[in-house]
Amino acid sequence: MEELREEVLIVNKLGMHARPAAKLVQTALRFNSDIHLQSNSHMVNAKSIMGLLTLAAAQGSRVTLICRGSDAREAMDAVKELFASGFGED
Repeated sequence: MEELREEVLIVNKLGMHARPAAKLVQTALRFNSDIHLQSNSHMVNAKSIMGLLTLAAAQGSRVTLICRGSDAREAMDAVKELFASGFGED
């Protein structure tokens, strides 16, 4: 089973609040792979909006994206694109 890890940057002004967390969950749920975000020693499931909100990740925060499973590469690419786009926010 493939496992990928990559650091991503939170670029949107308000950081990981409810709206980007919901977009991330919607994206993550499209994949069979396990998708997690890790900030320091705190790891959360990217398919859980409540977990994502506990990261309290502000603009400029770097988190590690971990994708593990049969479609890990596709999941990694989709989630990285979402982060890079600032979750569609200004």
